[in-house]
Amino acid sequence: MAVDDQVPDASVQAGDDSRLRRDFGMIGLLFTAVGSIIGSGWLFGALDAAQMAGPAAILSWAIGAVMFIFIGMTYSELGTMFPHSGGVARYPHYSFGSFTSFSMGWVTWIAAAAVAPVEVLAVVQYSTNWLSWLQRLDENKEAVLTPAGTGVSVLLMAVFVFVNFFGVRWFARINNILVWWKLAIIVLVIVVFFALSFNTDHFSMGGGGGGFAPYGAQGVFSAVASAGIAFSFFGFRQGVELAGETDNPKRNVPLTMIGSVVLCGIIYVLLQIAFVGAVPTSAIKAEGWQAVGAHFSSHGDVLATFGPLAAIAGILGAAWLAGLLYADAIISPGDTGLIYAGVTARISYAMGRNGNAPAGLSKVNATGVPWVSLILAFAVGCFFFLPFPGWSQLVEFVTNSTVLSFGCGPLVLLAMRKQLPEQPRPFTLGKLGPPVAFIALWSTNLIVYWTGWDTNWKLFVAIVLGYILMAVHHATSKREMPALDFQHGWWVLVWFAGLALISYLGDYPKKAENAGNLGVLGLGAGAVATLALSALVIWLALRATLPTARVREILAEQGPRDA
Repeated sequence: MAVDDQVPDASVQAGDDSRLRRDFGMIGLLFTAVGSIIGSGWLFGALDAAQMAGPAAILSWAIGAVMFIFIGMTYSELGTMFPHSGGVARYPHYSFGSFTSFSMGWVTWIAAAAVAPVEVLAVVQYSTNWLSWLQRLDENKEAVLTPAGTGVSVLLMAVFVFVNFFGVRWFARINNILVWWKLAIIVLVIVVFFALSFNTDHFSMGGGGGGFAPYGAQGVFSAVASAGIAFSFFGFRQGVELAGETDNPKRNVPLTMIGSVVLCGIIYVLLQIAFVGAVPTSAIKAEGWQAVGAHFSSHGDVLATFGPLAAIAGILGAAWLAGLLYADAIISPGDTGLIYAGVTARISYAMGRNGNAPAGLSKVNATGVPWVSLILAFAVGCFFFLPFPGWSQLVEFVTNSTVLSFGCGPLVLLAMRKQLPEQPRPFTLGKLGPPVAFIALWSTNLIVYWTGWDTNWKLFVAIVLGYILMAVHHATSKREMPALDFQHGWWVLVWFAGLALISYLGDYPKKAENAGNLGVLGLGAGAVATLALSALVIWLALRATLPTARVREILAEQGPRDA
């Protein structure tokens, strides 16, 4: 990897992001990513991962971190080539045209739009410890919103929008303070757990525990997708989404993309180690790791359901730490929701500028905030509370849709090497570009596969709905629509259909759970199938790239526009 001092030629720079405020410095952008990564996932992830993988959940966190480092590396090169807000949605447009741009932009937008509601649900769920009228337990013993809780959730979404209306300068000041708080709490939990109770026998415990990896490799990989591990790394994307609002993209974007994942990955692994060592031995012996959460609460069902880390803190006699954890359970998800309310708006802003969505979505106010897109993010975010009234119900949908949205980054990186080989790259992967891009795409496909058919089919239904909306937009829009470029983007359908087929044939979840999948492909066969699909998609995509002249034309079309 190398860094040079060249500045990209303005003649091939897309988008006039000068209307957006450039108020994120190095620490501000890095802390925005770290703040977005450290949301509600770590509060649930240590327990959920342990129940799926046992002590081997440590490996799950490490595997997840490595996968997202590869994905982040591809976006580091793209983010410095084109430091534009909403880059995850805009980059596919540059290399493959409107059809691919809409396909990935739609997946990116619905994924981002669901994150703020997820974090609101986490805040409300923990707050139920004090305000019992916010949620109730349904027939499956899952926490869901009451009518009053729904009203409070909508109000919290409104608060997120209100703060974002003031622009990123005020937001960045608030976020830096909150990130220091979040980092301090996690480090404090790790230190206290190690100091008060750390039993090394738990890592190879026999009997009910079943050893280091009681559920084998499938448990380890399933935890990456389904235990909140992948979800806990999503915030790294802020280096791309806010690239147009940082004062030094060449330095700040790669540092944010890679540095945030490395920093949080180390913290998460240490937290998992501390959790495994601190869990009461009796809880492990009772029924094994798969039900350990049902046996370590001495304070009733509320703590076991809503705060596993706080429950352990209470058992260890650190009531003061339990109190801090419940406070953090409001601050951490709240901060992440605040971030994603703004990010969602910037993605639809980018789609509006690309011509794949109504032009009004690209309007900004006097402070440089895309206000129409922000209002849309609020409305759609509130809608998610209806079909998904609980954290656990919404988080898996967020996981597979968000991971899939990252998959086009590696493809654009390879395409740009072919389309604009002379384009200055302030940060470049050099010869490592092709293998890194392949591993990044394969990682994306694997995580979607590991999420399981019971969640994946809902994602593919949402994608079909998106194509219906695209057709309606093209049929009814009064402004001149950009060329669809379907001949350069048809391979996306092969990619999505291939993932759907592999997921349907796969063994995630286990066939015994009656989720509708056939269970024909086991762990190894599924990995090989996703590897082959990754190779096929790269081959098809690179054969279908837009010609260089058309790429330059698109970049020129993305020039200054009136708000």
